[in-house]
Amino acid sequence: MSKAIGIIYANSATENLQGLALKRPIAAVPFGGRYRILDFALSSMVNSGIRTIGVFTPHHYRPLLDHLGAGKAWFLDRKDGGLFILPGAIHGLGGKNHTFCVKDLQNNIEYLEKDYAENVIITSGEQIFNINFKNALEFHNHTQADVTLIYKGIDNSGDQTDKIFLQMDEGQKVTNILNSKSLEKGMLVKPHFVNMLIIRRQLLLEIIEKYSSVGCIDLMDIFSTNLEVLKIYGTPTCSLIGRIRTLKDYFDRSMDLLDLEIRGKLLLGADQIHTKIKDNPPTQYTTHAKVSNSLIASGCSISGEIVNSIIFRGVIVEQGCRIRNCIILPKCHIQARGQIDYAILDKSVMVNGENVLKGSLNNPLVVLKRTVI
Repeated sequence: MSKAIGIIYANSATENLQGLALKRPIAAVPFGGRYRILDFALSSMVNSGIRTIGVFTPHHYRPLLDHLGAGKAWFLDRKDGGLFILPGAIHGLGGKNHTFCVKDLQNNIEYLEKDYAENVIITSGEQIFNINFKNALEFHNHTQADVTLIYKGIDNSGDQTDKIFLQMDEGQKVTNILNSKSLEKGMLVKPHFVNMLIIRRQLLLEIIEKYSSVGCIDLMDIFSTNLEVLKIYGTPTCSLIGRIRTLKDYFDRSMDLLDLEIRGKLLLGADQIHTKIKDNPPTQYTTHAKVSNSLIASGCSISGEIVNSIIFRGVIVEQGCRIRNCIILPKCHIQARGQIDYAILDKSVMVNGENVLKGSLNNPLVVLKRTVI
């Protein structure tokens, strides 16, 4: 991709994942058997030809650094450009309602100043998607926009909380930016912004300078109050977009992968999702194993029954176990005749034999990392 660098905000925190994001940012939460949530934003940028990418990290950044390393798995271990780890603003400074805090940009302004790319592509690191940004950048350059906001089409179903909606004219120029509270009752839901945008690098530097003393103001708030001054356009995407803000989001988006059509769109297309490589042996299935409609990663030992579940690397399921509608993170061990239904087990959980763990579809049971039950 010509003349563009990337920025991923991977420093979002939440208390709504019941401990899964207690010692890691949302972006570092394991997903889909072998990935981290951040892999989707990072891979989309790399697949779009971006070779200089900065990742904003939170104060508890160790899981991110351990996963990313020097960026080799994403072809970013290079002399020209590459992966840049950018410390975010002080934890809690901007509250929980900021997606693209300008303070983060100000604290890392050297990243923007030392590159001569014309555009910056910015996205959050807490979403599941597989997008090639080339078409959006072509639209951005063709319209000579200052800012291009990527959106999904009109959708009157599902939770609209915390979404940002766009009103546009016939030429796709944004005329109004609304939040969910601004929508009148019964009003047709507008196309919603999916936390991805393209902005002229020089304009971004000017914004940072102008708002440097304001604290943690969100880029979208700045755009909303400058619609008459800036040329802001919207461009659609047909990609699946899954936000991860709550435990229910995480469980539902994970279980979506059991649908072959959704899995194909996200993981099996021309643009692959890259992740940290681990050389595990193939999973071993004994004669007692029964597996249906499940994703099972490498390095596991399966002797029990697994249905509608996602099993990460290195999990041991002993004989007589029954696991249904579960997400089992790496290196968990379920001993003989353990029964688990609608549960999420964090890394290295030990479930002793014959124990029964049961949650529900709307309230999955979460077992924290290294717990012994």
